[in-house]
Amino acid sequence: MTKSEIVETDAGEARITWHPAPGKSARLLLAVSHGAGGGIEARDLKAIAAELPAHGVSVALVEQPWRVAGKKVAPAPKTLDVGWRGIWPALEKKGLPVISGGRSAGARVACRTATELGAAAVLALSFPLHPPGKPEKSRADELLGAGVPTLVVQGGNDPFGKPAEFPEGPYELVEVPYGDHGFAVPKRAEITQDEAVKGITDAVARWAGMLAG
Repeated sequence: MTKSEIVETDAGEARITWHPAPGKSARLLLAVSHGAGGGIEARDLKAIAAELPAHGVSVALVEQPWRVAGKKVAPAPKTLDVGWRGIWPALEKKGLPVISGGRSAGARVACRTATELGAAAVLALSFPLHPPGKPEKSRADELLGAGVPTLVVQGGNDPFGKPAEFPEGPYELVEVPYGDHGFAVPKRAEITQDEAVKGITDAVARWAGMLAG
């Protein structure tokens, strides 16, 4: 049963929507935030929240303060980091190892703050390796500097960085064939949208299972 909680941060009020693993089966807590252009209703976040609890992973979908306040544009990266730091105590109260996660801008936040916050691992969904059409403006240093086990799930046709553009590094990368930045696949693709989403949840469940031992 899901429930939402408002958490005060130095960037304003954030909201956590909890999707707990059943009974006492939780071995990990996965906290995931949204990107700069959307909220926790993103297809990948909804699917992960629906699927992972059955695998012993409680999921916390986190809405950054700017979304909770109804603003349309995300603030500067430093402010996003402040909001993420502010929700961490509420996560730690659960007494479980915390995987820090996010999609797009949220993935960058998770990478930048992982070591500082003591995250057990990082889940980076649609990591924006560079702005579309500007590969020279790489953000690879954020990903490579996460300092903890990291899983990147990337659309094969993501304009913010296709899988082949990613540098070698201490992380695992799973490609979602044909997927764009939101993991949408075109109708002509050889896989359906449902299959693409299942590929995401299967990859995250497998990886989380390895972390949990």
